[in-house]
Amino acid sequence: MCSSRGLGLGYDFNLIVSCPWGVYGKARNEIVNFLKSIGDEKPFVERTIAKGIIGIKTSVDSRQVIRTVREFFEKDPLSFQYTLKWVPIDFWTFSDIDSIKKEVVKLRNRILKGEKWRMTVEKRRYTSHHTIEIIEKVAEMIDEKVDLKNPDKILHIEIIGKYAAVSLLTPRDTFSIAKFGK
Repeated sequence: MCSSRGLGLGYDFNLIVSCPWGVYGKARNEIVNFLKSIGDEKPFVERTIAKGIIGIKTSVDSRQVIRTVREFFEKDPLSFQYTLKWVPIDFWTFSDIDSIKKEVVKLRNRILKGEKWRMTVEKRRYTSHHTIEIIEKVAEMIDEKVDLKNPDKILHIEIIGKYAAVSLLTPRDTFSIAKFGK
């Protein structure tokens, strides 16, 4: 579902992974070895302009990757020592609010009537808008009830410089070692 082709964007990743600063090489090896073990012989794994954020283009469905990461971690918590958080990406666009809103239009109908939702905005190397401004302008596009603690869906916006990744996720569609089991 990840798509930025035709927009001239610098990114076309369907996953982003965070790692501690200074361990990119080890985190990259961990990601590549894991993806190869689940069937992706040639994953594309690259640094982004934001320290600690790695972009991945994998042939394996990004949400299936997350489910498998979770399974591996449940069996062996030491299976991931250098990667901290894994997030699927649905679309890439430019980081101006109008471009982000155009991508949200493509996803908002997947928040079904009666479902609760929340928005998460992560900004890196981006100072054009405050987080609350982005949230206010995008949230007005979605009519369903907001639930910050127990949402059915999460509109995740990851801004890295001049690009923004937009995803509509369930709470189990991401994996974070810090939040595992919570």
